[in-house]
Amino acid sequence: MFRAFRSLWPAATPVLASLLLMALPVAGAEPVFRPIFNGRDLRGWVNVNCAPETFSVREGMIHCDGIPTGALRTERQYENFVLELEWRHLKAGGNAGVFIWSGPMPALGQPFLRAIEVQVLDHGYGKSDWFTTHGDIFPIHGSTMKPFSPSRGDRSFPKESRSLGAPEWNHYRIVATNGVIRLSVNGVEVSGGTGCNWRRGYIALESEGGIVDWRNLRLQELPSTKVPRGQSAPDAQPWKSLYDGRSLRGWRVPAGSEVWKASDWTLRGLPGLGGEASILWSETQFHRDEVIFDWRWEGKVADRVPPLVFRPIRGGAIIRIPELAALRGDGWNRLRVRRSGGVLKVSANDADEVSVEVPRGRLDFGFSPAPVPIQISSVFRR
Repeated sequence: MFRAFRSLWPAATPVLASLLLMALPVAGAEPVFRPIFNGRDLRGWVNVNCAPETFSVREGMIHCDGIPTGALRTERQYENFVLELEWRHLKAGGNAGVFIWSGPMPALGQPFLRAIEVQVLDHGYGKSDWFTTHGDIFPIHGSTMKPFSPSRGDRSFPKESRSLGAPEWNHYRIVATNGVIRLSVNGVEVSGGTGCNWRRGYIALESEGGIVDWRNLRLQELPSTKVPRGQSAPDAQPWKSLYDGRSLRGWRVPAGSEVWKASDWTLRGLPGLGGEASILWSETQFHRDEVIFDWRWEGKVADRVPPLVFRPIRGGAIIRIPELAALRGDGWNRLRVRRSGGVLKVSANDADEVSVEVPRGRLDFGFSPAPVPIQISSVFRR
């Protein structure tokens, strides 16, 4: 057999040599990019806080109808990378964005994720001393950045006007390395910043009213440089949004009630005249679960009592959370409730937990109207 193999070797050598050359890296070769959208479905992406139909796949593109305001993010985090993508607004005046190094969940009292935002605005939106429609970059909701000039505040303005108006396609190249971000619009670098914090996190597409198509999303991942403590976004947890920003799907609306209305990313409640009959109950039951949500009162309240209530599914008295000292009368609050046996552990605005005894077994939970109008957002369960 060896003799036979030797007799074939001269003929096989050119083929083997060609295969070896193909496997070796070539100096000056194009960097390796991998798609982060497969063109068929949204596998690899997480709809954070939008309706199922907000982001869809059409003709090999991610299509966003802009309602409600929210985000679609990657399943995994990225640190150092080059991201390329194309986008177009389908109607004049559209608003959207790309979130870089983002967190997994909305910021307090916001539909947006903490991130460095790369603006995606159509020219019909207009401009001012504070923004342009050609590729601004700026930190949002807790992130920080030192902008490249020209700038105002912490926003980097583009040094050239490069983007095209609806319905033309635009190409973005975003280089994000070691806390430095650079944006090229249609082939020319225009804006960016240094000292970004976070400098590791998720990549997200923003829904903010604009009807937008996205295509050819591809990414070249670069070596890690060991992110310092405190400069990386927290890892995502398996939270599921219970409010879709478009309707009251998933909630039992009181018959004939005009108390509760879907209003983009907020759920609005008027002062309830029907007492317990005006409670908006979730179709999801609470057992070994955890719930978080944000809300604010649109007026002065005498007591700091959260609007979240519970009741045994087999009937019984309404269980209300007691007044909590950590709640703010002005501005947004975040409430977290988890169950431990026959006790609810309640924390407001990351303060120490308060215990509330409840019957064992599954519970209904919902929102009770307040003495003043309220806004509720970011309702999640896990």
